[in-house]
Amino acid sequence: MNDMKAYELAKERYAALGIDTEVVLGKLHGVPVSLHCWQGDDGVGFESNAGSISGGGILSTGNHPGRARNAEELRAHLEKALSQIPGAMKVNLHAIYGDVAAVERNAIEAKHFSAWVDWAKSNKVGLDFNPTLYAHEKAADGLTLAHPDKAIRAFWTEHCIRARQISAYFGREMGMPSVMNLWIADGFKDIPADRMTPRMRLMESLDAVFAEKFDPTHNIDTVESKLFGIGLESYTVGSHEFYMGYAMRRGLALCMDAGHYHPTEVISSKISAIALFVEKMLLHVSRPVRWDSDHVVILDEELIAIAQEIVRHDLLSRVHIGLDYFDGSIDRVAAWSIGARNMRKALLIALLEPYAMLQEAELAFDFTKRLMLHEEIKMLPWQAVWEEYCERAEVPASLLQA
Repeated sequence: MNDMKAYELAKERYAALGIDTEVVLGKLHGVPVSLHCWQGDDGVGFESNAGSISGGGILSTGNHPGRARNAEELRAHLEKALSQIPGAMKVNLHAIYGDVAAVERNAIEAKHFSAWVDWAKSNKVGLDFNPTLYAHEKAADGLTLAHPDKAIRAFWTEHCIRARQISAYFGREMGMPSVMNLWIADGFKDIPADRMTPRMRLMESLDAVFAEKFDPTHNIDTVESKLFGIGLESYTVGSHEFYMGYAMRRGLALCMDAGHYHPTEVISSKISAIALFVEKMLLHVSRPVRWDSDHVVILDEELIAIAQEIVRHDLLSRVHIGLDYFDGSIDRVAAWSIGARNMRKALLIALLEPYAMLQEAELAFDFTKRLMLHEEIKMLPWQAVWEEYCERAEVPASLLQA
C-alpha cells in the first residue's frame, strides 16, 4: 500500500515548482509503450524451421529456462508481464510470430494473425508489426531488398507489401494505428567495391513496398537504419543517412534504435533534429553495451534523456515508443517488465521536470543556475509519485513485491 503522506508531500513539492502531479499522472498513463514479442522466445519465431537458419545479426545470448515455444506460451508470458506494467501498452510482432508454420513469408495474410488480434482485444493492448527479412534461405547472401537477383528482391518486396497489409488490418481491428517498421540487415562482411548500386536497388524495392497508400489512422510506415550487423561489419546498405533521406523524401516515419549508431552516439541528441524534418518517429529503446547488444533497458541517463527530449519538445503525439532488446540470460518475463517499467519511469521523471525554469535560466545565459537546476531536479521526490501511480494502476510499485 502506498504511503499517501509521501505522495501528498511530493505533490506539494512539485506544485511549488509549477508542476501538477495529477495532470502528469493522467498524461503518463495514456502514453503507449510497445512491448516487443521477440524478448519472449529469443527471436526464434514460430515457422516450421524456427531457429534452424541463422543470420541478420540477431543474437540472443544465455540459456535461462522458460523460452516461449509457441504462440500460446508467448501470449501467456506477455499477459504476466503486462500485469506488472502500468499504462497504455502495445505489443510489437514480427512476421514469424503468427500461425505461419506452413506459410512462406511472401504468402502471409491477415488471417494468420487473427489469434493475436483476438488476444489483443481481450487484453486491451494495441498491436504493431514488422516484416522479417532474416533467418531465411533467401537471405543467406546477406542481401534481401538490395539483392542483385531480381527474383529474390521480388520475393522480399512481396513479403513487405503483405506485412503492410497486415499492419493496416491491425489498425482497423484495434482502433489505433499500427506502426509497421521495416528493418533489413543487408550488407557485406568486408569492404565492398560498390556502395551505391545496392542502395539504388534498395530504393527501388522500397518504392514498390510503399506504393500502396493506407489510412494513417490504421498504419504508420517507418524505416530503420543500422550501423552494422554480425557478419555484416563493413557495410550496411540501409544506413542512417540513407533512411533519413528516404523518410524525408517519401513522407515516412523514421525509426531510431538506441543501439544502431556509433558507440559515442546517442539517439537522445538526434530527436530534436529529426523532428524538424519528419512528422513522426519510432524509437526502439534498447541498451547497447560496447555494441548493439540489446541489453534490458535500465533507468540510466540516456533513457531519461530520451524521455526528456520527447516531453520537453511536446513530441508525445509524434514519437512512438517501442522496446527492442532480447536477453536470454535472465527470466524473460522479468526482462519485459523491468524494461517497460523503466521506460515509464523515465517518462514520469521527464513529465515532472520544471522545464520552464531551465529554459528561463538558459535564455538569461545564466548557465550557473542552469547547472544547479539540473542537479537539484535529480533529487526531487519522483519515486513517491511513481508509487502512487502504481497503486492507482493496480500494479506493484516494486517488482520485488510481485
